[in-house]
Amino acid sequence: MNALPTGTVGSNQYSRWFAMRYHLRLMMQTPTTLIGVLLAVIFAYFIAVPVFSLLLDAFQVQFGDERRIGDVTGSWTDYYINRALLSPISQSLFWQPLSHTMRVALGVIVISLSLGSVLAWLVSRSNMFGKKWFATALIVPYMLPAWTFAMAWTTIFKNRSTGGQQGWLESLGIEPADWMAYGELPIIIILSLNYIPFVILLLGNALRSFDTQLEDSARILGAPSRTITFKIIMPLMLPALMSACVLIFAKVLGEFGVSYILGLPVNYEVLSTSLYRSIESRQTGVAAVLAGAIMFFGIISLLIDATLLREARKFVTVGSKGVMHRTNDLGKWRMPATMLAGGVFLVSVVMPMLVLFLSTIMKVPGNFNFSNFTLDYWIGSGLETIAESNGILLSNNLWSAVWNTLWIVGIASVCSGILGLLVGYVVVRSPLRPLGSMLRQITFFPYLVPGVAFAAAYLSLFAVPRGPMPALYGTVTLLILALIADEMPYASRAGISAMMQLGKDPEEAAQMAGAGWFTRMRQIVMPIQKGSLVTGILLPFISGINGLSLFVILAVPSTDVLTTYALRLIDYNYTQASNAVVLIICLIAFVGTYITQKMTKTNLAEGLGS
Repeated sequence: MNALPTGTVGSNQYSRWFAMRYHLRLMMQTPTTLIGVLLAVIFAYFIAVPVFSLLLDAFQVQFGDERRIGDVTGSWTDYYINRALLSPISQSLFWQPLSHTMRVALGVIVISLSLGSVLAWLVSRSNMFGKKWFATALIVPYMLPAWTFAMAWTTIFKNRSTGGQQGWLESLGIEPADWMAYGELPIIIILSLNYIPFVILLLGNALRSFDTQLEDSARILGAPSRTITFKIIMPLMLPALMSACVLIFAKVLGEFGVSYILGLPVNYEVLSTSLYRSIESRQTGVAAVLAGAIMFFGIISLLIDATLLREARKFVTVGSKGVMHRTNDLGKWRMPATMLAGGVFLVSVVMPMLVLFLSTIMKVPGNFNFSNFTLDYWIGSGLETIAESNGILLSNNLWSAVWNTLWIVGIASVCSGILGLLVGYVVVRSPLRPLGSMLRQITFFPYLVPGVAFAAAYLSLFAVPRGPMPALYGTVTLLILALIADEMPYASRAGISAMMQLGKDPEEAAQMAGAGWFTRMRQIVMPIQKGSLVTGILLPFISGINGLSLFVILAVPSTDVLTTYALRLIDYNYTQASNAVVLIICLIAFVGTYITQKMTKTNLAEGLGS
């Protein structure tokens, strides 16, 4: 039998050991800690394990490749890395798509930063006409799927080199060249229009917190406008600009829909579409290598952004009550500036929506005669089309996709919101700080992994039975689980932010009155934080409605949602029906965003989603 510590020093050590053991036992008995441990196990299995399982596939012989590699399934191999990165075919599998991805990203960053910075300054610091209206109007593309604009582009510029219906220009006797209709240029233009609002959000917030007294002081000392711009404003805005660059790069890296619609017709592949092609051709090991490469670049870019965020603290100039915000008089440039903002809104919102709508009521594309307009593609019957014989609103396939979208995304969003609030509760309330830190990091991890790669990870883990978990591929359960995991970065951040603003006093008072943990959560925490709970549900809902990367890999015809249904119609070259479905998606996304702002009393132009 071990003797107890003796002496003063030994007694103190024994007391500390006993106190630590008592507190540890007490913490393990509190619901907060137990819930935190349970959440950590769940998220480790449904977030971390799929990603590591996918990466493991890059180093193990996959089923069907035994004869080619000359080894048994599951044995270690470097075959897939050599095939994807070093073999003669690696040029088309990895290096060329990587080059295309980098060129697209560079082009998007240059265009979106150039236009977005000017527009952010105009809506934040100038006396441009309609400034308040433009502050919201210019953010509308942020609410819509990026591939919406790609659909509008193909409707206008499509040529017959890929078959199917004519584009508008071709029907007017103008045949667009392939480089104009498809490939790198249109992809860069479309993604730039979609990410300009992203720059406006990031840079606009920085400009609103900028103290104009710095400019005034420089002018008093005789500094010219050029010096003020490049010596004062630009250095202080540099962290926001660099953050926008890095985040746009991360988003372009995982962008699938636009590259699929505008790139594949001319075999212009980026990393995400190359990954999709590998999955479709059942090259699981190669797909794992490509997914790992996408994740690597995504993680590096967001780590750079985190570093820039820490560096940004060196540039803080906010002086609370001393901060002054003064608008700049544009003088003779006021009308041109307003026309610039109006032109961007026209090109990025009005024209795509108008083109998509008109295309759904035209018998012959590009023919604007009144006799050519019809509502048959919406409500007609007996149509001579391959994909659908009835108008889209009379199609059982559409309403099946609508139902699947609403209930699959709805369930996933509600679960994400509740789990996000629980994560926030554990992170803020748990006495075990390492547990809270682990939950904070693991729930943010899906943000570091582009959607196509994350979907590939889920396919890798759940396509076959593993232990007690049956094969889930082709089931609704897999879609819901993947959506919950994919949306946790947004839901958990909403929950953490909400709980940090809620003091312990209401709960402690209820606990003293004898209320249990579930009662406190149901009658105190959730009612007080209902706004944040709504945000944690609706934001994942909007993202899920727009999402394509996750569904295109995991969904099957029986679990078609609106995005995959629209993509299938695109493959059938049924322009009217596919564009109609895209309009329905845009309507749901816009209404969802509007409801989110009204229920949470927030304004997208002032930073929602930034």
